Amino acid sequence: MSHVVEEVLALWKDAFDRHQPDRMADVFTSDALFQGFGPSVVTGREAVRSYYRTVADGRRAEFTVLHSYTIGADAVGGFADVTFSGASKPEVKVHMSLVLLHGAEGWKIRQYHVSRVSAQD
Repeated sequence: MSHVVEEVLALWKDAFDRHQPDRMADVFTSDALFQGFGPSVVTGREAVRSYYRTVADGRRAEFTVLHSYTIGADAVGGFADVTFSGASKPEVKVHMSLVLLHGAEGWKIRQYHVSRVSAQD
């Protein structure tokens, strides 16, 4: 199932790199749980869209899928290392965990969480 995680993250990365918040939101389920760098967990595509609107144009993401696993016939989990860079801002490395669901719209991110990797890790 790692190919599913790779495919969804490739869509996410392309929309992120092009600074397209509407496309970013479309990678998520309508009821997605999302924990980015902000202090709160938010829910739904509109919240995801709003979050990505605040990301500076010119930021880029590179990812490496570390692990994926099957939860059920229509659910997959995964972990990735991601590095955000560009737009005259410091590079930020994070660990990302995901849960993907397969439905009428194809594979979508249902749960997304990132945590910063400190220099001491």
